[in-house]
Amino acid sequence: MTDSPTSLAHYEHVSLYETSFKTRKQDVRFFCDIAEQYGGPVLEYGAGTGRVTLSLAKAGVDVTAVDLSQPMLKRLESNAARLRDKARQHITIRSGDMRRLKLKEQFPLVFATFNVVGHLATFRDMSAFLRRAKDHLAPGGRLLFDVPIPHPDEVEADPEELFKAPRFKHPDTGEWIRQTERFEYNPAKQTLLVESHLKPEGARDGVTIPLVLRQWYPKELEAILLYEGFSEVESFADYTQNPGMMATDTLIFCARV
Repeated sequence: MTDSPTSLAHYEHVSLYETSFKTRKQDVRFFCDIAEQYGGPVLEYGAGTGRVTLSLAKAGVDVTAVDLSQPMLKRLESNAARLRDKARQHITIRSGDMRRLKLKEQFPLVFATFNVVGHLATFRDMSAFLRRAKDHLAPGGRLLFDVPIPHPDEVEADPEELFKAPRFKHPDTGEWIRQTERFEYNPAKQTLLVESHLKPEGARDGVTIPLVLRQWYPKELEAILLYEGFSEVESFADYTQNPGMMATDTLIFCARV
């Protein structure tokens, strides 16, 4: 994951992040089902505050959770501490960059969850991650990661147009927040800027939170996986185990060493 300030700014607002995605469950069920199907332990890149991590631990799967954002890791540690002892013992937390972190273990499953590969901005970044993931895979092990399918409504959006999102109550202050978003696509770099502006009701000023994600296209990913020595590359649709050709929003790539 790139360590530029822009890429990490989104993850400094931990409470807002958790509030935004607390109802997102489909990906959690998918990765937990895969772990129960093939068995752990699991190495999870992009663990964040632990949506997938905590569920894996509750299911009795050992998981090593990796993230680069220190605010997110701090919240993950807090969330893990509230688990029952039996579940908490299944979690190991590591701070590190998915392109560089070297552990002394190998795993039958390596996950990169919740679009974290979107922070790999270049082919060099993606290659570095895949090589590191391969180093951590046991013989016959599987790498799985999810990636959104680039959507015309976003990549073709007018960068000056603001889209209103439903208002929500701030989890820390209790204030009602009004939110607008804009999308700006850079075709040369294949990056999408999603810029959210949040302003408390009645306030003159608010805060702008940028998120920049590389838009990876399916055939790009298939080619680079094969180039980096993975085999049996397949894709699944929208957090199911249906063929990837049926996907509408998200592809999950699965590849073996």
